[in-house]
Amino acid sequence: MADSEQSSTDDNIVDSQEETSKKSKHEFSEDEETLIRRMYNLVGERWNLIAGRIPGRTAEEIEKYWNTRYATSE
Repeated sequence: MADSEQSSTDDNIVDSQEETSKKSKHEFSEDEETLIRRMYNLVGERWNLIAGRIPGRTAEEIEKYWNTRYATSE
């Protein structure tokens, strides 16, 4: 029974870590948001350049963030 309890605990830890990882991937801190806005005003849609200034973020993540947050409907 101890083995099954340990396995269950391990599964819960893994699930919790995956959830935290997914959440942090999609949420941007206030500092990141400010940097993205400032960089966008300086260099425009050069997502790779902006991503290079934010460790752990990809150009695709930043572009998706920008388009969902600041894109205007025409």
